[in-house]
Amino acid sequence: MIKRIIKDAKVILVKDPATKSLIQALLFSPGLKAIVYYRIAHSLHKRGWINLAMFISQHARRKTGIEIHPGATIGEDLFIDHGMGIVIGETTIIGDNVTLFHGVTLGGIGGHKNQVRHPKIHDNVVVGAGAKILGPISIGINSKIGANAVVLKDVPPYSTAVGIPAKVVGNSKKENFKIV
Repeated sequence: MIKRIIKDAKVILVKDPATKSLIQALLFSPGLKAIVYYRIAHSLHKRGWINLAMFISQHARRKTGIEIHPGATIGEDLFIDHGMGIVIGETTIIGDNVTLFHGVTLGGIGGHKNQVRHPKIHDNVVVGAGAKILGPISIGINSKIGANAVVLKDVPPYSTAVGIPAKVVGNSKKENFKIV
């Protein structure tokens, strides 16, 4: 667990220019704290300890301002910048190397129990501040979602989506696409 926390802190050090040292990432990043709490809660959730997992999740929400349902699935190297107001719903799937800015909602639009109600965010996606991605939709690999966008439909890989409702305004060929 300690090695994993250090690895996550190193991701913050690389991606956040305001973080000047590993110790700063470890001590002061609400995103890192939320991810650590999530991992503990998710592990309990998978084992059937749902109420304890929810208790830890709600404790993390009070401490960090970031709400991650313990049933969500999160890949490697998630970077949460600032974090306040982020909501990640129960059936959300987040790939590797994803960046979420403050105020992002990965939410549902109804549905039934035991149904996928939340989005799937593929690898290398950047979601701008205040964006809302709602429902069982897919955000393609290497895509960018603009600040305050409301995404209600799938976004293809290597695309940029902005607006309310979000529309794809750009598509980069994968050989020309660079992750910053």
